[in-house]
Amino acid sequence: MTAVEGIPCLLMRGGTSKGAYFLASDLPADPDERDELLLRIMGTPDPRQIDGLGGAHPLTSKVAVISPSPDGGADVDYLFLQLGVDTAFVTSRQNCGNILAGVGPFALERGLVPAGGDHTEVRIRMINTNSFATARFATPGGVVDYDGGLATDGVPGTAGAIRLNFEGTAGSSTGALFPSGRVLDRAADVDVTCVDNGMPSVLLRAADLGVTGDEPPEELEADANLAARLAELRLAAAGLMGMGDVSGATVPKLVLLAPPRAGGAIATRSFLPARVHTSIGVLGALTVAAGVLADGSVGHDLAALPPPGAPFRIEHPSGHFDVEVGVEPSADGFTVTRSAALRTARKLFEGRAFPRPRL
Repeated sequence: MTAVEGIPCLLMRGGTSKGAYFLASDLPADPDERDELLLRIMGTPDPRQIDGLGGAHPLTSKVAVISPSPDGGADVDYLFLQLGVDTAFVTSRQNCGNILAGVGPFALERGLVPAGGDHTEVRIRMINTNSFATARFATPGGVVDYDGGLATDGVPGTAGAIRLNFEGTAGSSTGALFPSGRVLDRAADVDVTCVDNGMPSVLLRAADLGVTGDEPPEELEADANLAARLAELRLAAAGLMGMGDVSGATVPKLVLLAPPRAGGAIATRSFLPARVHTSIGVLGALTVAAGVLADGSVGHDLAALPPPGAPFRIEHPSGHFDVEVGVEPSADGFTVTRSAALRTARKLFEGRAFPRPRL
């Protein structure tokens, strides 16, 4: 398939993100050639991405590359790529649980898996972190039913529920749930909890940064002093996590924590790392919950913890997100016993993507 003929593409909303979904076989096998093509398809670099499919925000400048899994460990392999908006970069250093919500339906739409009756389960290998998730969604008559009654804060209306059960997320990027070996650290003279339950993150008390934690995203993004302080903290915490120089990376994420205000367990403001998430990512939510549940962490005493087995409700700028996370003490610290979430996805457009000419 050549750029002149167009590249088969399915544009989907996954959770509170939106991205372009491709079969790996429709893209160049060489990663550098693939990334250069994707930048042209998405319209990067340009703050409006006016000449491509991107939506001028990190949450809408995302790509999923999907292929049949080569062994029996999974049905399909999923590679997530985060593309810059006004900066020309493509990175696979992080995963995305929101875009993951569309992978099972995409696999069925493209004939990579058969329908399983009224509901279909697709086991997905997340290539970025070599961890797994199983997506379960409605397929009456062998067709994906995107309609349903599940509301997702940050997305208008309702859609069909997609249950995501995760395996092996704890330490999937850094090697340990608490990469520093501790639930509480000091980074740049601030208390932090460094945690990785699928998304390497640095948890901080909002009050320690002089904010309340309920500010709208645009107010936090406009605070130049806060941005400089957070950048300093992120570099220091990444060193504690063994992640090396992350000055050009999108991970670890930074999450400001505050006491809940709307009946949840904890209030959050997540940084991407500079822009502020209008809600919170799936793996980010699973990571926050795991970190807060651990006794001694920065968020533990701020939280209104749910009873064992109950959903952990995370408040965010658009509302809340309920996740299921179990954390238990173990001989070497803490063990994650359960990580699951409900999300929705919707097919938006199917056709061919035509990349802009090379600059």
